[in-house]
Amino acid sequence: MNKIRNVHVLVEGQTEESFIRDVLAPYCAHRDVYMTQSVLTKKGSKGGDIKFSRSKKEIRNFLCQRKDLIVSTFVDFYGIKEWPGTSNIPQNASPQQIAKLMNNGAKTGMKESFPDLCYDIDNRYVPYTAVHEFETLLFSDCDILANELNISPQTVHEVLHLFGEAERINNSPETAPSKRLLAWNPSYSKTRKGITIAKTIGIYKMRKACPLFNAWLNQIGVTP
Repeated sequence: MNKIRNVHVLVEGQTEESFIRDVLAPYCAHRDVYMTQSVLTKKGSKGGDIKFSRSKKEIRNFLCQRKDLIVSTFVDFYGIKEWPGTSNIPQNASPQQIAKLMNNGAKTGMKESFPDLCYDIDNRYVPYTAVHEFETLLFSDCDILANELNISPQTVHEVLHLFGEAERINNSPETAPSKRLLAWNPSYSKTRKGITIAKTIGIYKMRKACPLFNAWLNQIGVTP
């Protein structure tokens, strides 16, 4: 029998909050990992404008609440305002390099800010960087994505073939995953259609197609 784990994920915005609550948490619960979520945000904001200088206090608060709670952050590199490790990211870095520098930077930043929590941070803080935003996960099944957007499957397959895997789809203002979806179907909505597509694809396919996403779930003890 798996050891029961409790995980709280601090997310970037409402889309990620819905994804955790409605798609990922039920999957995790079947594997004895019970996940809750809340939005990292400044007062009066609905999400976004993520800065580590503000987020670290919320991370610390959750680490201090319960000694058996694993705390994670779900943020993306695309459009990040301020986060440890970003200044060390070389040009043309791979998603793996970006995620490693940002995740390690977040851990180091927490240790430097709260030295009394060093042990807890090593064992209970598991940051996750979704390098090119939530929509990356929707490229885990090109046929389902195309069908939900009412476009040709070949259109989506061509993009995936160009980059090799979903997590490598680039992050320019014109060609980020979400911008591609909007160009293909202007009625696309992150919080509505995006979550519907994610449910249809399912976490199993996302884990197979997205190594960074899969590695994060492995770290917090979610079996395949």
